[in-house]
Amino acid sequence: ISPAFPSPILFLDTPQEDLCQKQACEIQKCFQANNYMESKCQAVMQEPPKCCARYPKGRSLVCSGFEKEEEEKLTSK
Repeated sequence: ISPAFPSPILFLDTPQEDLCQKQACEIQKCFQANNYMESKCQAVMQEPPKCCARYPKGRSLVCSGFEKEEEEKLTSK
């Protein structure tokens, strides 16, 4: 592996790791474990936005989706 392109596994351990990725992955795990029934994953679905609220906007790729969703809610009122 070239030093300019570290392995994906090493990349995940760097400070550039997405801050709220773990919470987003938990949603996917819950959906898979519960046949994609949103009602069974409500508590897990609240965690990524809580995580994202702790960091500045634009800092996390995971959070960018939640930020966009929030902006759309505000502009549609």
